[in-house]
Amino acid sequence: MRQDLKNLFFRSLPWIIPVLVGVMVYIYWPYTPRTMSVVVVEEPEQRMLTGEAPWVKKGYVITPLAAFSIRAKVLHTRQYRWDRGAELSPIDLALGWGLMSDPRLLEKITIEQSNRWYFWRYDEPLPINNEYIIAHSANMHMIPANDEVRALLLSARPNEIVSLNGYLVKVVANDGYTWASSLSRTDTGAGSCELVWVENASIEK
Repeated sequence: MRQDLKNLFFRSLPWIIPVLVGVMVYIYWPYTPRTMSVVVVEEPEQRMLTGEAPWVKKGYVITPLAAFSIRAKVLHTRQYRWDRGAELSPIDLALGWGLMSDPRLLEKITIEQSNRWYFWRYDEPLPINNEYIIAHSANMHMIPANDEVRALLLSARPNEIVSLNGYLVKVVANDGYTWASSLSRTDTGAGSCELVWVENASIEK
């Protein structure tokens, strides 16, 4: 019996070894942007607008600055209830596209949100630089156009793929309060987040 098992083992070696090598390569081989599995390849689409008529919601005057659409991976979500913007924008979505939607890369990046900001950090070298991360991820303040869109946005979870269509907007209140969207994907610091009026939204599970 023991000899039979030994013979079976040696007969199996020709296919066992390649399988083991393949598994080890998959787990340990240093990956490059060329070998990453990109989930979302599309860049966000933005078309600047001029002279568009504003509208009013909950006492705020909302002016569209650019038509905007995006398909991206949800990196993190944060709901807001008590800050000044919560009445209009109950949730921020941190979104990623390009290599910032690759699951193996994202495993190495810690992502957090707080006080309408989006933070990321990593402890080991990545095959992309900080400029790439900035240009391919963003914290976006969501203003749902209706209750259906609101419910869908609030249901979004990390690692899901969302598609959003609407406008980048500027919000002005009667007391002078102003909240304006960034119009660039490469800026940082205060004012660098997108303020998105979302008219249509869908989630790919």
